[in-house]
Amino acid sequence: MKFYNIIIKYRFWLSLIVLLAAIILNITHAAGFWPTFPLYFLAVIGLASHFFIGPLRLIQEPMEAGNIEEVEKIINSIWFPNLLYKPVRSTLYTIKGNLAMMKQDFDSAEKHLKKSSSLGSPMPEAEGNNKLQLGMMAMQKGDMKQGESYIRAAIRAGIGDKESEAVAYLQMCQIFMNKREFRAAKDFFRKAKVLKPKTQQVVDQIKEIEKYISRIPG
Repeated sequence: MKFYNIIIKYRFWLSLIVLLAAIILNITHAAGFWPTFPLYFLAVIGLASHFFIGPLRLIQEPMEAGNIEEVEKIINSIWFPNLLYKPVRSTLYTIKGNLAMMKQDFDSAEKHLKKSSSLGSPMPEAEGNNKLQLGMMAMQKGDMKQGESYIRAAIRAGIGDKESEAVAYLQMCQIFMNKREFRAAKDFFRKAKVLKPKTQQVVDQIKEIEKYISRIPG
């Protein structure tokens, strides 16, 4: 795995070296075109994968280790993001959006997540998580209508994990509480509770809502 990651990291320069070696062999007549064809083929494959697939595979390890600086370094090494294969480009903007959210740069996060969403995701769950984040940001800005629209879209698309799904239902509960549609609010609260989330922040939110929702009519 580490060897493969090294190949990906230095793929561009290795491809150029292989291409240059093939050209030199041809120019010096040390070898004809067909004997050097495998070198040309490897160089083209390496360069194409560098520009069309990129180095996103390298992000997993530093992301899991919490090394955000290394993640940003890998992201910034992508010279021409518009050349990336569409699903890869969508993933790139999702990662950029998440990094921006960690820095509380919500305007940049929204811009990147919208780009990711417009490109579509290879996995419906990733699309659902994008919509959920956009919905939560809209609610932070006080745009409840837009927030509800995004969160409904997230639930329809499917959300990848139970914790995030519970957050989506709790957000919908809050929206309907504000609209004084208490029956719908209770329904979304029950859906969140059934998922039995374990994240402390979500558990605390459920406990807080539970204190008063049972006393509300509807």
